Amino acid sequence: MAMRVAPSFEQLEKLSGTRDADLIARRYLDPATNRGRGAQTNRGSRFNRETREAFDDGWGKVEDLKPFETIEHVERARSIITRNESPDIGFDRSINSYRGCEHGCSYCFARPSHAYLGHSAGLEFERDIYVKTNAVEMLRKELADRRYRPKPIAMGTNTDPYQPAERQHRLTRGILEVMLETRHPVTITTKSALVVRDLDLLKPLAEQGLVRVALSITSMDHILSRKMEPRASTPEKRLEAVRLLSEAGIPTAVMAAPMIPAINDMELERILDAAAAQGAREAHAILLRLPGEVRDIFREWLLRHFPDRVSHVMSLVRDTRGGRDNDPNFGTRFVGEGPYAVLLRQRLGMARERYGLNKPMPPLRTDLFVPPAVDDGQMSLF
Repeated sequence: MAMRVAPSFEQLEKLSGTRDADLIARRYLDPATNRGRGAQTNRGSRFNRETREAFDDGWGKVEDLKPFETIEHVERARSIITRNESPDIGFDRSINSYRGCEHGCSYCFARPSHAYLGHSAGLEFERDIYVKTNAVEMLRKELADRRYRPKPIAMGTNTDPYQPAERQHRLTRGILEVMLETRHPVTITTKSALVVRDLDLLKPLAEQGLVRVALSITSMDHILSRKMEPRASTPEKRLEAVRLLSEAGIPTAVMAAPMIPAINDMELERILDAAAAQGAREAHAILLRLPGEVRDIFREWLLRHFPDRVSHVMSLVRDTRGGRDNDPNFGTRFVGEGPYAVLLRQRLGMARERYGLNKPMPPLRTDLFVPPAVDDGQMSLF
């Protein structure tokens, strides 16, 4: 079955008089060399002074990057624990061992962060992956600081800790080993079934009240899931991960996020029902957000895969954001406002109650923390 439907002339004509008419004249990547990716364009970083555009000078086609190529960059991080003071986020510190994410979700709110590295928020966000090879070393150093006071560290807040690069580099596993050694609380959010690889670490962490895991599931439809998250685990594998984690005694939640109007929102109850059957204890949903460059990347994805729904979807999105494409304000940015957003919250509340997904997660313990031993090099003098 074809994964992409080219927009017809009639569909493009309908866009010509709308707020999304700018999509019509854009230059898109060739689907033949872009299979398995979410972004449909690769414009440069917003901080670059110069821009480049392909031009046929008669000498033949400019060579594109090889299909499916992923480029890994080694990064030596100067620190690994990131802190935030956002009032509508339930954690104040996080760890991201990778920059960029190969899962390729077009709606990913983290895409604009790649511009700080001189990269595009489009294709390069999911193709150019930065690996913080000293993440474990830096974590041990920061946890050993005398001034450090433990609070749960969130993983998976910006890029997925179990994205494909983790299979080789095992940074997330190394971090969990430090968490277990120091008895430090940690939370994990992922779209990958690779999380079950680390059951041998997660189980003892859970036994001490030190870990919670959330699996993000956006659709139960194979085809839609592949379009939305080209390189993430299938819905079935994620549900299997929910079951295996739950059976191991690890508090597990499901995130139906993001909910996209007229694309996957009709699946909310189905996702929660399936997750509850596999042992999930809690459920949350987040409405689609389109900060910065994500606005264009998502709309381009929408035009590629659902050309007949562009105007309808964006109209509903704007209805939840006060007429804008995005709402950055604390308190409303995750839930939206207006009739559609209210109805979605009501549906979530009713589904959580119906499927028993309103069980509160146990609080994570911070009183067990033991600072790690760090070799400062002094012993080498003796």
